[in-house]
Amino acid sequence: MISNLASVSKDAQLGQNVKVEPFTTIYEDVVIGNNTVIGPNVTIYPGTRIGEDCEIYPGSVIGVIPQDLKFGGEYTTVEIGNNTKIRECVTIHRGTTDKYKTVVGDNCLLMGYVHVAHDCILGNNVILANYVGLSGHVEIDDFAIIEGKAAAQQFVKIGKHAFVGGASLIRKDIPPFIRAAREPLTFAGVNAIGLRRRGFTDDQIKEVEDVYRTLFVLNNNVSKGLEAVENELQGTELKQQVIDFIRASDKGIIRGPL
Repeated sequence: MISNLASVSKDAQLGQNVKVEPFTTIYEDVVIGNNTVIGPNVTIYPGTRIGEDCEIYPGSVIGVIPQDLKFGGEYTTVEIGNNTKIRECVTIHRGTTDKYKTVVGDNCLLMGYVHVAHDCILGNNVILANYVGLSGHVEIDDFAIIEGKAAAQQFVKIGKHAFVGGASLIRKDIPPFIRAAREPLTFAGVNAIGLRRRGFTDDQIKEVEDVYRTLFVLNNNVSKGLEAVENELQGTELKQQVIDFIRASDKGIIRGPL
């Protein structure tokens, strides 16, 4: 399953039924799980861990050292989960001393020309459309979707089930369950369509809508809105997830509707 025109180090560990196509280079200290397909002209550097049933498309570069001038050659990794698709010319860089790893979870789709910089942590079922660029230390929770040509500043966090419009400049944290769009990036409603697709009930979606209506619409700043959410709405797991995300935000969250 390994092309004679590929270069695979004898110190790389490839699982069963791994396919490696022509002109691909796989260095030492690389681990690739069963049934993964590595397309042509892919370069996989030391410290890369790729799970089972993944597909890596032509031109991708994975595990190269980070573009961080503070990087001093420390041992770091890239870790990619199972059943993840990495399309053409995606670049994923190793971590630094911040987290010592860059992570892409299970069942993710990274479309063409996506860049995932050092120390980014992507959860499961994340979709990044074409030309999305993530600066270092960005965290994206499960089921979040970012449309094409969006760019995320260092250290921002994007909550689970969030949907970010194309060509957005992401400078603040984006709480879970919402849509974000416009410039500057703004709350554009609850991601009701995405939540229904993932099995959320109408009652659960209404709970989330009540939280964000109280937070963004009925109050004129986030601190007052958050206080109202905590004191006036019935306690639920979904409400608590929103509260916990906002309380933990270092950069602050995106603004409410204009």
